[in-house]
Amino acid sequence: MSDVQEAITRAHHEEWARVVAALTKRFGDLDIAEEAAAEAFAIAVERWPADGVPPNPGAWLTTTANRKAIDRIRRENKRDDKHKEAQMVYDDPPEPLGAIDDDRLRLIFTCCHPALAIEARLALTLRMVGGLTVPEIARAFLVAESAMGQRITRAKAKIKAARIPYRVPAAEDLPARVSSVLTVLFLVFNEGYLATGPDTEPVRHDLTAEAIRLTRLIRALLPDNGEVAGLLALMLLTEARRPARVSAGGELVALDEQDRGAWDAVLIAEGHQLVRERLATGVAPGRYQILAAINAVHTSARDIRDTDWSQVLALYDQLVRLDPSPIVALNRAIAVAELDGPEVALAAIDRLEDKLAGYHAYHATRADLLRRLGRSQESRAAYDKAIGLAGNSAETANLTRRRDQLR
Repeated sequence: MSDVQEAITRAHHEEWARVVAALTKRFGDLDIAEEAAAEAFAIAVERWPADGVPPNPGAWLTTTANRKAIDRIRRENKRDDKHKEAQMVYDDPPEPLGAIDDDRLRLIFTCCHPALAIEARLALTLRMVGGLTVPEIARAFLVAESAMGQRITRAKAKIKAARIPYRVPAAEDLPARVSSVLTVLFLVFNEGYLATGPDTEPVRHDLTAEAIRLTRLIRALLPDNGEVAGLLALMLLTEARRPARVSAGGELVALDEQDRGAWDAVLIAEGHQLVRERLATGVAPGRYQILAAINAVHTSARDIRDTDWSQVLALYDQLVRLDPSPIVALNRAIAVAELDGPEVALAAIDRLEDKLAGYHAYHATRADLLRRLGRSQESRAAYDKAIGLAGNSAETANLTRRRDQLR
């Protein structure tokens, strides 16, 4: 039974976006696509334990979802032409899975249409393409689950009412549309690299791999776009560290404790090459290019003691001018601690408390600085706050160990 449950979970991670994209292409309706896909997975949960996992789970799910979509169309007495189209789909075998890969790219641009508010674009794409659950998306946006559910519902209704087309935009429209797409892909990648849910794997390679794959597709469409290249480099350099990210005991391993020999040298080389190519253009870098450059500095150091913290801080100074967010300021303070000491850094992050009181990384960073200053009691209290807010099991284990090491 456990093997079947694992197969169902894997199929959901790997096939959700494919099924939704295939149904969106056939029926042009996100509601129908999502509902039918969910029904197909529910049927799999019911039948696979008894019947066994099918040889091609994706094809089985796509066929089942197609039939459920057609049943719904019939129930709702859609127009005759829509009904005929549905009957034709019902009688035909599903397309090979490889043929619908590009449909997911179309689905991204549909969900990221300018007619939608930016929050709706992000949430809808994370749900429809990334396959994240509403609770996972709500945590990513730090909002209530009910509010996130309503946001996604309204976004789908807007797409239907505005007749937003299911296609990749024309070449002249791509630059204006790509920014929100990159934001979505970055959020999908982040959810995979450090999953927010306590009941999921701490690192979800399916999500990081999907984000990288889709970013490569966008780079093929926009080869001269610096931010697309920057995001791809950032993802590659971050993904390269994944093998050293979680210990055998299931604990998150911080950058300063990671086995750098376990990092993926091929991904690092590709990421560094992208960063160098962008620097060679002489064009002022954007946010993702700066973040990629910061990661290039970290992955260039053979040992944490070899890190060029002056360069890291200089890059964060550039980033703050582009993105003066409290989270960027928090990350900058970590570099400040290495150059000017933990007391200076602590003073900097204490000024962020009002904006980051609900963010676990704020308290974890503060706890570490207090520990380095020998203020163990305050450090323990900060660790307790971080542990209470962290949703990732591996991160919670790491924070708990660090707290318990305090005297």
